[in-house]
Amino acid sequence: MKSYRKELHFHLPERRGLVNITSQVRAAVSDSGVTEGLVLVNAMNITASVFINDDEPGLHRDYEAWLETLAPEKPYSRYHHNGFEDNADAHLKRTVMGREVVVAITNGKLDFGTWEQIFYYEFDGKRDKHALIKIIGD
Repeated sequence: MKSYRKELHFHLPERRGLVNITSQVRAAVSDSGVTEGLVLVNAMNITASVFINDDEPGLHRDYEAWLETLAPEKPYSRYHHNGFEDNADAHLKRTVMGREVVVAITNGKLDFGTWEQIFYYEFDGKRDKHALIKIIGD
């Protein structure tokens, strides 16, 4: 069984942002030499998410509006955690959107549904962050 590890690094200029990382994950699968196995992609920061969905700009705006309704950034005073840092909403948004995804690798390729793409979603940016790609298989 083979094992491969790669990190993706991010420094988004805004507090929140969405990055399609599908091409980087595909490249890691190719570099790994694994033809049958699994790839795990997870955000290595507790205020970011990795998830799978459609790469459609209207949907991306809907995520932002929906998440801001569920866990508004302000007023900061609404959250107990904000006595430590002003990012409690980012922690809550990450919990809703999830930490990681696992995708099957079949014949050396991501075994996706028709519109599926992998995204990194940053909720507390403007600083260095990273995500892990871990691939196992034959």
